[in-house]
Amino acid sequence: MLEWVTVERARMADGTEFVLGRHGDGWVIRVGARVLMSNRMHGSEEALAEVALARVEHPRAVLVGGLGLGYTARAVLDAVSEEAEVTVLELVPELVDWNRRHLGALADHPLADRRCRVVVGDVYDTVRTSPAVFDVIVLDVDNGPQGLTQAKNQRLYSDVGVRACLAALKPKGVLAIWSAGPNAGYRRKLEKHATHVEVLSVAARPGSRTRHVVFVAKARTPKPQRAVRT
Repeated sequence: MLEWVTVERARMADGTEFVLGRHGDGWVIRVGARVLMSNRMHGSEEALAEVALARVEHPRAVLVGGLGLGYTARAVLDAVSEEAEVTVLELVPELVDWNRRHLGALADHPLADRRCRVVVGDVYDTVRTSPAVFDVIVLDVDNGPQGLTQAKNQRLYSDVGVRACLAALKPKGVLAIWSAGPNAGYRRKLEKHATHVEVLSVAARPGSRTRHVVFVAKARTPKPQRAVRT
């Protein structure tokens, strides 16, 4: 019987350790003893992209928060036009390196697509400095609103983070967020700041009883300014 083999490790400044493991053709990325992502369960990551992009006509600028094993990025690339630009933000540089050296074939090499631009950085910092830039933002950061890996990821799911994400959307833009499960508090934050919110239950993989959640929110349309008579 094959045993799980540790391929590489990466330790963050706060002590969090990411482990890339392999078992035959199975790959996982673990944080401590918990599996964060697996190539055997990625249907909900693909659904995240599909749900978001189906709600926007002709998206040209898409932000993917969280690279993971590349499945969300690939689903986005498969759904957008040849003229689109897909920016993938990943906080952990080793995950980008592992995708290039070990994991690219799992999702048909999304980082090699000319439309894809991968950036090592924090999604929170990017959305706060990108007003009305993106048609679609899809977030699969950490474990969703229920954080698992790094405390500062929770900024993205705070009131300030929700406002920043929505402000980074163009008019009629869509924000979609992957979550390991329901989160009433996060839903209330979205409903407070967005014009329309959906909460969808999606299968972790085809035929699986395991369900994940995709939140979908639309940015509020700015009210037109009244002309001032002089």
